[in-house]
Amino acid sequence: MRKRNTNSYRLRVRVLIFSKRKPTPTSKKRNLVTFTNPNSLISDQFRTIRTNLHFLTEERKNKVLLITSTGKGEGKSTITANLAVSMAQQKERVLLIDANLREASIHKIFKVSNNIGLTDLLTRQLNLEEVVTKTEFGNLDVLTSGAISYNPVELLANSTVKELFKKIMDSYDIVLIDSPSINEFTETRVLANQCDGVVLVLNRGKTDIENTNEASRIIELSHGKLIGAIFNEK
Repeated sequence: MRKRNTNSYRLRVRVLIFSKRKPTPTSKKRNLVTFTNPNSLISDQFRTIRTNLHFLTEERKNKVLLITSTGKGEGKSTITANLAVSMAQQKERVLLIDANLREASIHKIFKVSNNIGLTDLLTRQLNLEEVVTKTEFGNLDVLTSGAISYNPVELLANSTVKELFKKIMDSYDIVLIDSPSINEFTETRVLANQCDGVVLVLNRGKTDIENTNEASRIIELSHGKLIGAIFNEK
């Protein structure tokens, strides 16, 4: 087991900072502030996050990044969706995957169908083109969760997932994966091992230091690579 570098982790969690205002219920796509208000301070913060991610992973052009959290209700899916839109605005080919097979939400944020998706791709051997949804946000495609799986650990631990990632990178510059809490669910730990990097979403005022340290420990035990964290202020 690798020796844990506590000082390094403390440095990284300060790399990415995000501040979020409460959305208004009248906005058509109220969760996608990078689209509805691209000149806002929040959108600018996402551009900073986007730039920092490029610096942190610049050794690879094509990347698969896992976005996770220590628990529920930390704003992870909303942040992941906005980050994907921000990246697509820079002409990057982006695929956003909803790997939260227990409580999917990406299809709700983008208001797209979830009749087929990731689970169908992994269990029915459908072509990627058959399950990916193109969006109105430039080069951003979405792969929703598909039918809810009762065995998400077994499904995502399958060797098919690694082959899927390899195939995806032929068509996209970057892949963002929205996943369940890494402290609570085993399948997220499996995905952390298979991705090029892991980003933690932390909620100031809600996420405590014990859970943050536990998430760091789990990522390390999973042989994942923690590259930074996004602080979400509500």
